[in-house]
Amino acid sequence: MIDDNLVYLLAFLGALAVMLGIGVWVARRTGSGEDFLMAGRRLNTPLLMGTTLATLVGTGSSLGAVGFAYENGWAGTLYGIGGAFGVFALLWLFSDVRRHGFMTFSEEMSYYYGASRLIKGVVSVILLLASVGWLGAHILGGALYLSYLTGMDPAAAKIVVAFGFGLYTVVGGYLAVVITDAVQGTILFVGFSVLAVVALVRIGGLDGIAEGAPSAATSMLGVEALGVLPAVSLALVIAVGVLATPSYRQRIYSAANVRTVRRSFAWVGLLFAVFAVLPAVAGLAARTLEPGLDNPDLAFPYLATTLFPVWLGAFLLIAGLSATMSSGDSDAVAGVTILLRDVVQLVTGRLPRAEHMVRNSRFALVGVLGLALAGALTADTIIDYITLMISTVLTGLLVASVLGKFWPRATWQGGLAAMIGGSAMALAVENIASWSGFWGNPVIPSLLTALAAGVLVSLLTPRRRISGDEALRLLAEERATLDVGTRLRGEEPKE
Repeated sequence: MIDDNLVYLLAFLGALAVMLGIGVWVARRTGSGEDFLMAGRRLNTPLLMGTTLATLVGTGSSLGAVGFAYENGWAGTLYGIGGAFGVFALLWLFSDVRRHGFMTFSEEMSYYYGASRLIKGVVSVILLLASVGWLGAHILGGALYLSYLTGMDPAAAKIVVAFGFGLYTVVGGYLAVVITDAVQGTILFVGFSVLAVVALVRIGGLDGIAEGAPSAATSMLGVEALGVLPAVSLALVIAVGVLATPSYRQRIYSAANVRTVRRSFAWVGLLFAVFAVLPAVAGLAARTLEPGLDNPDLAFPYLATTLFPVWLGAFLLIAGLSATMSSGDSDAVAGVTILLRDVVQLVTGRLPRAEHMVRNSRFALVGVLGLALAGALTADTIIDYITLMISTVLTGLLVASVLGKFWPRATWQGGLAAMIGGSAMALAVENIASWSGFWGNPVIPSLLTALAAGVLVSLLTPRRRISGDEALRLLAEERATLDVGTRLRGEEPKE
């Protein structure tokens, strides 16, 4: 009889072989930097919907949410609720930026503040670090899962996971990411649906959940387990992650047009809201079946190996790892795009040459993956890391983007103040135990502080002098150097 661990490992390697095959197939159609980093800006509704949904159902909202529900019951649904709200807010507030032809969120932020190079430089560094951090969290999540199922050494599992999705991403670029995400997203939905239904049947339905979990965990949205304010903070921090994480902006920039973005994001928001309940059911079922797990993050693999025969457990292995890989590859490409479009210009004063973009992108991907792996090799937990990074890095950035787009009086000094103020407050809350216990996580005070700082400093500094049209022209001239879909260009095709 073949050892179960070997079956799981072979299933994982088989899935990687399929993804690599897709990457090789796509690489034959990659002729420019625009093709490699932006999928030619031609993503249609099915592809955009599939890749966005697969990225949204990432390490935190799937494996992490199952573990969180194991400890806190129906509060695990807050990940899906917050994510769905974030997608709808992104659709409403920012879907129209597709028409400007941006490549990166830092370029978009620069536009809001009169093509400010200082804003673009600061934001590009912040977002590059954030992308590497997100990528490290996905490597960590996938490695925990792979190590549990195959018996692989945890450090070796991190290397295997990083190498696995890094390989097809380096070979095929963003279009390979999009296509593999669509495949992995389908596997994710089917896998989590099967797991939740079978687990619920195994414990005797909702009655079994009520018997196996504390009453606070089975309260409405687990509010009694967390508290009202921490529950709101958790949903909000996930929404902020969607609104300010560069990989979601990359979806907007790569779509065929604004209409495609809006239609795709509307479907994604609805589907993710439905998905929200599945990780919570799985976590509560695991709590009923095995209340003594040392690491709640392992609740998902525990169910996969306990409830199912090995062949079905292997399928669920692929589903769980799809959650990490489909998010990790997106963050890797987003980080590289920021690095080549913005950070290189900040450091050297010039942009890479167009004819070398594909080669440079592949080298940069290897470097970004290496940095993320180095971070993952020193970390052990997922959710606390993700929520702290969002509150510290992204809340001020979100406030600055909203002020810059919708408030004509916002200045670049106010934008910087919002980013600095949000981060400072997040760090303060995190390091003062009574504040942290009251709020749950720093996102609410961080947002409020960022807003106050951005408005106050903007009112105290001179108005912007460069018009929106002039800012777009200046940014498009820069972008034309890369020959990545600008035409001075950058405007979307006619709908």
